[in-house]
Amino acid sequence: MKNLFDIKDKVVVITGGTGVLCGKMAEYMAEQGAKVVVLARNKEHGESFVENIKAKGHEALFLQSDVNDKAVLEQNAVDIVAKYGRIDVLVNGAGGNMPGATIGPDKTIFDLDVDAFKKVVDLNLFGTVIPTMVFAKVMVEQKQGNIINISSESALRPLTRVVGYGAAKAAVTNFTKYLAIELATKYGEGLRVNAMAPGFFISEQNRALLTNTDGTFTARGNTILAHTPFGRFGEPEELLGTLHWLASDASKFVTGTLTVIDGGFDAFCI
Repeated sequence: MKNLFDIKDKVVVITGGTGVLCGKMAEYMAEQGAKVVVLARNKEHGESFVENIKAKGHEALFLQSDVNDKAVLEQNAVDIVAKYGRIDVLVNGAGGNMPGATIGPDKTIFDLDVDAFKKVVDLNLFGTVIPTMVFAKVMVEQKQGNIINISSESALRPLTRVVGYGAAKAAVTNFTKYLAIELATKYGEGLRVNAMAPGFFISEQNRALLTNTDGTFTARGNTILAHTPFGRFGEPEELLGTLHWLASDASKFVTGTLTVIDGGFDAFCI
């Protein structure tokens, strides 16, 4: 019987592919035999990152990109198809937050920086919508393609302080479900769209929020752990099984879903 989890030679495009979480995804997919295309803004860091993958004998390509610039993304698509002939999987991993779109303990909703809020929405929501518009065109022509959006725990439960990020990721989840129907009903069952919702993983984005300089957890970090049945933060590697499943034929009849990877946080109620 065919190995349903085989992703060898699939062309996998990952936006934000040099980050803590998406970087692990890129490395893993390459190790599994996929041809991984890493898109990110920082050329020097991106090229170095991909060279490390290639040094291990895996296939990878870095392209400088901007998920909010359609023209740049369209050139990326041309370059990818020229090199590999197709695009099988798109992981919309670019995202992030900024201080102005959060509300600290000493602030209220009336202190919200609306411009910062818009930038967070641009990066997380439109940074998912625009790459999808570009790369899904290739998939439609192939009559085959798989889009995996990276949502967040904050899309499910409005977390204190992170108002902009939570709203943007909630929109990503809604867009995932919409797009799954749009593509399948208009272009066929070969087009699938799903999302992953990571819980709490320590990254450069949230490290200062969750940990002190001495490595101990902040009050917020301890509160999160108290509401996580597993009692710990996630490890980036713990996202990879879900990613692999969604990228492979093992999930061939799965579309429009959100898979939560959070150690039980979303299920917890006191």
